Amino acid sequence: MSDNNEKIPDPKEIEKELGEFLNKKFGGNVKIISPGVLARKPPEGKAYKESGKKRDIHFDLKPEELIAYLDQYIIKQDKAKAILATKICTHFNRIKHIEASGESRDIMVGGIKSNILMAGPTGVGKTYMVKLIAKKLGVPFVKGDATKFTETGYVGGNVEDLVRDLVREADDDIELAQYGIVYIDEIDKIASAHNIIGADISRTGVQRALLKPMEDTDVELKVPHDPVSMLQEMERYQKTGKKDKQVVNTANILFIMSGAFGGLPEIIKKRTAKQSIGFGSEIVTSDLSYSLLSKMRTEDLVAFGFESEFVGRLPVRAVLERLTEDDLFSILKNPNNPVILGKKLDFASYGISAKFTDETLRLIAKNAYAENTGARGLVNAIEELLLPFETRLPTENVRYFPITLDVVNHPSDAIESLCSHGSDSTWEELFKKIEHQEREDIRRFVDASWKQLSLRHNLTLTQYRIDHVAHFYCKNITSIGNAVDKIKSYYDEVKKLEMTFFSEHDINIIFEEDAVDFLIGGFIDPGCRFEEIYAKFVSDFELGLKLIQEKTGRSRFFISRDALTDSEVFLSNLIKRELSRQDDHKSLPDGS
Repeated sequence: MSDNNEKIPDPKEIEKELGEFLNKKFGGNVKIISPGVLARKPPEGKAYKESGKKRDIHFDLKPEELIAYLDQYIIKQDKAKAILATKICTHFNRIKHIEASGESRDIMVGGIKSNILMAGPTGVGKTYMVKLIAKKLGVPFVKGDATKFTETGYVGGNVEDLVRDLVREADDDIELAQYGIVYIDEIDKIASAHNIIGADISRTGVQRALLKPMEDTDVELKVPHDPVSMLQEMERYQKTGKKDKQVVNTANILFIMSGAFGGLPEIIKKRTAKQSIGFGSEIVTSDLSYSLLSKMRTEDLVAFGFESEFVGRLPVRAVLERLTEDDLFSILKNPNNPVILGKKLDFASYGISAKFTDETLRLIAKNAYAENTGARGLVNAIEELLLPFETRLPTENVRYFPITLDVVNHPSDAIESLCSHGSDSTWEELFKKIEHQEREDIRRFVDASWKQLSLRHNLTLTQYRIDHVAHFYCKNITSIGNAVDKIKSYYDEVKKLEMTFFSEHDINIIFEEDAVDFLIGGFIDPGCRFEEIYAKFVSDFELGLKLIQEKTGRSRFFISRDALTDSEVFLSNLIKRELSRQDDHKSLPDGS
């Protein structure tokens, strides 16, 4: 028998020992399934937050604002963006309105939540769009595949596991988790099979298991028959002395389902063909493109294999369009797209700066379109073209990699030239030429959406600041939003310089707009620190401004860009002007 003072084993150790025992006895046919949210030990001194307390939702986005945000990242899909932005904004603003008014969430008995069904071919941006929205809202987001679910959850998992995962994504904040987004992909795979006689129990069972969470139910964080969760429950009880049930309510959790729905266009075609029989009827072609999905109805989804109760809990439907070759090129040209940024980062990890020409991006888009997998084909297309370069160049003394059409069409010759003459000015000049064109493209991109970006980042984007954003973007691997944020941080540093000078010298300096932009440029390139810029300003201006203050009593000065570039001339002219003004004042008759 073990000593009473023996330390209680860690839940992970218990799980490991039980797993080894079950593996020996049952040969791996029986396993312990413990949801990640329960397997994690809460941070020291931090228990689950009580779900009974209401908290404010700081959310005030309007649909058009969210659409403008999505436009920065998503190419095409205007109708789908409008549907998602509108319904999601309304969902969260309605929650905020109800809670602000102090009304119960049961204010409308039988109210239907705006859960969303997204349909469209693979690689058109369904998951990406939902992730962007969740990030913008600041709500927890989890994703799961419907094919992994079972009705009971003993094998695979169930939707309640995703709800529990929301708590983990919310850093154990149950209240925040109750305003999260659950995204389930490949939902079309749980539709009943058409070639099975009788009920397809395994798939309809999963649909029915989804009904309650999609509407309004309480999900326990503790999972029955899970020894790890039981141990954690005991540990929590020992710390808090409470044995309250920890539950997550799904009333305000938004569920978004998506799928490719292959075969559904054919069902829609048959229905529309039947309704169009007779003279003047529209001839339905054999093209079962996804354009037919825009005519989708509930009866089509039921015929596809969904339970009517399940379809009824997805009242909002958005159809995404298939991407063309031009669309894929536009995605690559978008400065926020992760495909090009990721590849630049791959080469940058070896100290190599890479830039793409438009002709190269056109070739990548063409190759990706041939794969017929939407935007997903872009990754494979770019890897096929650049793998030889990524293999060889890191071992050579190559700093600049201009990715032109000629380079990718003749990889062997280009690699040999880069390895032999990569440090020559020819390759660097070609790189700088591509970089210049990229800077012009970024400038136009930011200029076209300067108003939204200014409001979003709380920074007025003047032409000089747009130039700064473009310059910073081209010198770093980042998104447009992050580049604007960086310029905003430099702007704040300039304001900090004003306040620091005032607090240390009791002189109020105000930088004019052109001076602010000039100082921001100093922070970007060559990347001076605040201390260096402040020290130089003090060195240039402290004595002169204090002299004027002593002679005239003036303690407020406006500093222009010209003043920063030639402080001696500025101070000299300022002293002469102030002394001349004093002389004029003294020469005036008394009482004037």
